Amino acid sequence: QVQLVESGGGVVQAGGSLRLSCATSGLSFSGYAMGWFRQAPGKEREFVAAVRWSGDNTNYADSVKGRFTISSDNTKNTVYLQMNSLKPEDTAVYYCAADITWGIVSPLLYEYWGQGTQVTVSS
Repeated sequence: QVQLVESGGGVVQAGGSLRLSCATSGLSFSGYAMGWFRQAPGKEREFVAAVRWSGDNTNYADSVKGRFTISSDNTKNTVYLQMNSLKPEDTAVYYCAADITWGIVSPLLYEYWGQGTQVTVSS
């Protein structure tokens, strides 16, 4: 059984930083793509970043390039999202997701999901 559990959300002032974690279990194939998505109130869920478990590929949404960094620690079965220079428009529920296919950005195509963690950036 696959489980994804996010943590690390909170309230931060604009310009601040947060690090989200996604602890995983049950993913038996190291080639899985691990993604972070977010959903703001009244908006559709959108792609933020993705990384292969192997760590040799990453992908970012244009809106977070240069500010967010995604990484994976295979020894801890955990994926991280380091978020710097946060803006009020980054406020959303952030979700961790996993899928066997690399390169997809549509949330509709990811198979496994966590429960989400709230990130609020105040101005």
